[in-house]
Amino acid sequence: MAAIIDWRRRGRMFQRFVFCDRHLFKLARRNASLSSKPPAVHLQNDQEHCLQLVRTRDYEGFLCSLLLPPESRRSSIAVRAFNVELAQIKDLVSQKTMGLVRMQFWKNALEEIFRDDPPHQPVAMELWRAIKKHRLTKGWFSRIINTREEDLNDRAYRNIQELETYADNTQSSLLYLLLETQGVKDIHADHAASHIGKAQGIVTCLRAVPYHSSKRKVYLPMDICMLHGISQEDIMRGSQEKPVKDVIYDIACQAHVHLQHARSFSEKLPPAAVPAFLQTVSVEDYLCRIRRADFNVFHPSLQKRNPLLPLHLYISSWRRKY
Repeated sequence: MAAIIDWRRRGRMFQRFVFCDRHLFKLARRNASLSSKPPAVHLQNDQEHCLQLVRTRDYEGFLCSLLLPPESRRSSIAVRAFNVELAQIKDLVSQKTMGLVRMQFWKNALEEIFRDDPPHQPVAMELWRAIKKHRLTKGWFSRIINTREEDLNDRAYRNIQELETYADNTQSSLLYLLLETQGVKDIHADHAASHIGKAQGIVTCLRAVPYHSSKRKVYLPMDICMLHGISQEDIMRGSQEKPVKDVIYDIACQAHVHLQHARSFSEKLPPAAVPAFLQTVSVEDYLCRIRRADFNVFHPSLQKRNPLLPLHLYISSWRRKY
């Protein structure tokens, strides 16, 4: 009987988790409308903007942020919103020059934020609050900007090592910042974050293959494609032949290796680091689903969200596992 009551309690907590994002938006809007002081209105509008941005463009990261401790949740959303702003530049601009202009804006904004004079832009304002609260490291932000800027060159990765370097400079840097919002400074946590970031970056590359191929672009590592004798045209026309699946298999295996390496540090990590690593749940979820699809990256099942992902995230958070 006690076990049944316990599971019912967990079920009610999970329901609150799944729907709490709606509550956050309602609360932000209500507070903004009730406040008569312009600074408070701007503060709530900045927060709501970041919530909307991350929820729309990085839903899995948004769910992970909801499971963080309340004192770091808002800062986590701000950091993720910054990452989204940079990540979407490449898709939003038609010319590299326009992309460089936007990147320069964020370079300037970062300098102004660290001088306590942030530009009046919602993400920049929220990021300024997060940096002041947690004393976040400027270098990780610069690393993300510079790497995203180089990526505007719009070319395929020459080898898997290039893809891993890109993932380390972007996704791992994001995780280092999330660790700082948790107050974690630990070498084992940093090693785990590096491997998780690489796994996340590789999986992101795989997930984007159908979208990029529809735009007649291919970013898969060229060395692995050449190893299996496939061309960019094979990818762009959505080939499901065995050589294409072999390429996807090799790349997915590399992500799995990094995931296993990251989990090998689990016994050495401070407890506060674990919530920052919940993104591993979505990484493993995709790797499992692509395996069930026989490494057909174009399979329709991979183009849909897993409705059970929030449950898996909640269970991992409750178990304090990543």
